[in-house]
Amino acid sequence: MELEVRHLRVLCAIAEAGSLTRAAAALSMTQPGLSTQLRRIETMLGGVLFDRGRSGATPTDFGELVLARAHAVLPGIDALLADTAGAARRLAPPDRVRVGSVGAPLLGHLLLAVRKFLPTAEVTSRCHHSPVTLLDDLTAGRLEAAVLGDHPEQVLPPRDGVILTPLVTEPVFALLPSTHPLAGEEAVRLTELADHDWAMPRHDGDRTREYWSSVCALTGRRPSAPHEAEGRQLVELVRAGLAVSLCQATFAQTPGVTIRPLAGNPLWYRHVLAWHRDGPLAAHGDRIVRAVAAGYLDTCAASAVYSDWRRRHPDAAPVREQEGVRLGGSDLEARR
Repeated sequence: MELEVRHLRVLCAIAEAGSLTRAAAALSMTQPGLSTQLRRIETMLGGVLFDRGRSGATPTDFGELVLARAHAVLPGIDALLADTAGAARRLAPPDRVRVGSVGAPLLGHLLLAVRKFLPTAEVTSRCHHSPVTLLDDLTAGRLEAAVLGDHPEQVLPPRDGVILTPLVTEPVFALLPSTHPLAGEEAVRLTELADHDWAMPRHDGDRTREYWSSVCALTGRRPSAPHEAEGRQLVELVRAGLAVSLCQATFAQTPGVTIRPLAGNPLWYRHVLAWHRDGPLAAHGDRIVRAVAAGYLDTCAASAVYSDWRRRHPDAAPVREQEGVRLGGSDLEARR
């Protein structure tokens, strides 16, 4: 792990707030998550940065040294990012569109929409596990649009010049080996999953693991997670019967694994589309949202477990087509 600009911003936020609790709220983080990140930064830098007590967080002498350097460095970095982002937008060919995406079912639909409304554009895409990294790239002008995602109480921070458009908030489902005793249940309780080993995504850059753990903690159970994996590797661990995990409701059915809703729907995931306010997609924003929403509903219909859940919960996960128009489970059934 190497020191990044975001780490300096975290330290300045703690110093300004005077406590980890207030700083976590300002950063849209949980206090345990911020404490963990601070310990990692201190380990990386080689010293304790804050004295933590009942009265709050006070910089140590070592912390004052680091904060002084951070306050000297950050304004220049912010100015650099602003200047280069503006220059990149001005210099980039108007027919070039670079799209980023987290692991979500919207990327293909977004690319098709861009090609439809900007037929002469050269369209490229790249994926990354961290929505914050993609948002940074979008803000800095390294991307024109992105498919992002977040969770309740961990929403993505607003950025100047970037339009964040939530499309749908869907439930998180259980991912089980097909031979697992719970695979035959209509829905699985989170407390039941806590009795088994888990495979979880890594910490850095994506707060999914933190969100899963915090919700599990509310049940009084903290699952053991001996496996850290994402994507294909995570699925293979589950298929082999070595772990259970969680997945997006639209996760494509794969041989050897079973998808089941979580009883009570305790966890949620929000799909978000993002683009520059003054970028090449701004003029087509509403039409792109409608096109991607229609594609998302087709993806829902292809998932037997999720489409059944949506029929039973018609008002629980409305899909945004455009301002003031939302589609629920009954609309999904009509589309089929």
